[in-house]
Amino acid sequence: MFILTIDGKETEGAYSVTDDDGQKILFMFQHEDDAIRYAMMLEENGFPEMHILEIEDSVMIKTCESHGYQYTLITPNDIVIPPDVEYDFI
Repeated sequence: MFILTIDGKETEGAYSVTDDDGQKILFMFQHEDDAIRYAMMLEENGFPEMHILEIEDSVMIKTCESHGYQYTLITPNDIVIPPDVEYDFI
């Protein structure tokens, strides 16, 4: 699995989106190519340069669940487009 972070600030948090209820949702990509494409779209929208970080999915899921964070797994069959909002990290 892969998550997005700001390049040079990998230990400060991961990219997330905020849903309509104000909940932050961590995007975890199954394939690195999909994470790269999403990062490129973010950067085209004015986000800082992004870093793709490979993670152990079970560890990240347990971390999210223990801290009450929402998450979603982005598969190759999913189409995700960055929302037109300020960036956010959890």
